[in-house]
Amino acid sequence: MKVLGINGSPRKGGNTEIIVNRVLDGLKARGWETDYVQIGGHVFRGCISCGGCFKNHDGKCTLKEDRFNEVFTKMVEADAIVIGSPTYFADVTAEIKALMDRAGYVAIANGHLLKGKIGMGVSAVRRGGSIHTIDSINHFLHLSRMILPGSTYWNMVYGRGKGEVLNDEEGMANMDHLAAVTDWLGKAIKPFIDSYPLSGGSCAE
Repeated sequence: MKVLGINGSPRKGGNTEIIVNRVLDGLKARGWETDYVQIGGHVFRGCISCGGCFKNHDGKCTLKEDRFNEVFTKMVEADAIVIGSPTYFADVTAEIKALMDRAGYVAIANGHLLKGKIGMGVSAVRRGGSIHTIDSINHFLHLSRMILPGSTYWNMVYGRGKGEVLNDEEGMANMDHLAAVTDWLGKAIKPFIDSYPLSGGSCAE
């Protein structure tokens, strides 16, 4: 099984990178194939509502000047996706917001390409606001018909300076538990997920 980690922070080696990779490392130790991309700090344009993805049905966004289609292909190929963002004014970074808006539309336009995958949102935070950040990611995951594993607490880890999240023992333990639950869930549903169309509803079947 394969898991993709997406880092929405512009800081290389920062706290969001650490916690995303903590989840990936836990799954790698359990036999998962892991992949990681950092989109924070790169130009990621928002959705322009052109409707091209609904016209073309090619699994791609019509905007080609950034890395979106590369990252979205990785999302489609993965069994599980970890989306990590620092907390910026109590919400996700602009790059993560752009990714979610475009990925959600392209997925729906092409038969709900993300349905049945496991999705997790994690956030590094100095002090407050990260529940809203995680909620923003979870809303995207739910609307994409993904499956969200639970853990011991909200998926937030405290830290400001690079590496400070490692001092939050409870938060890092939550990342470890999130990996364990994802491994259990992934292996439990894998034999069945392709047998169910997961269709139904009123939105662009």
